[in-house]
Amino acid sequence: MKTENIWILGHKLTNHDSSGDFDLNVFESAPGVPGPPPHTHSKYQELFLVLEGSMEFMVNGDQKILKAGESIDLLPGTIHTFRNAGNDVCKYVNIHSPKGFMKFFRDIGVNADTEGAASKSVSPEIINKVIETAGDYDMTLQLPKK
Repeated sequence: MKTENIWILGHKLTNHDSSGDFDLNVFESAPGVPGPPPHTHSKYQELFLVLEGSMEFMVNGDQKILKAGESIDLLPGTIHTFRNAGNDVCKYVNIHSPKGFMKFFRDIGVNADTEGAASKSVSPEIINKVIETAGDYDMTLQLPKK
């Protein structure tokens, strides 16, 4: 199976092609790196499985810390985000079902072979692109009211 490496919003993603109706990715997140803004998906179910380290999740307003070997299954419509609140790199599996959300990572992310890919993946241009185009990828951002 083919793999592909992308930096997305400060997280290193390794995509593993699948013949199934899901996107399978392994991520590495450095300490202190936040996830995307709180958001929902209307059609995607999402699963996270922590392999190493720990990850803090916000799910429908509740905080939860997952450690290595623990997982969380998010149904469509669930408000969620995450961040590495630990002191070590967190490595985790992320699955979106049905297949299709990988398009967001490819369109918004920076190829890992690009010089400075990690820092480019959190540039103001990328952040603005996420905010402006999230709806195109079945992401409804839950941004604070102005």
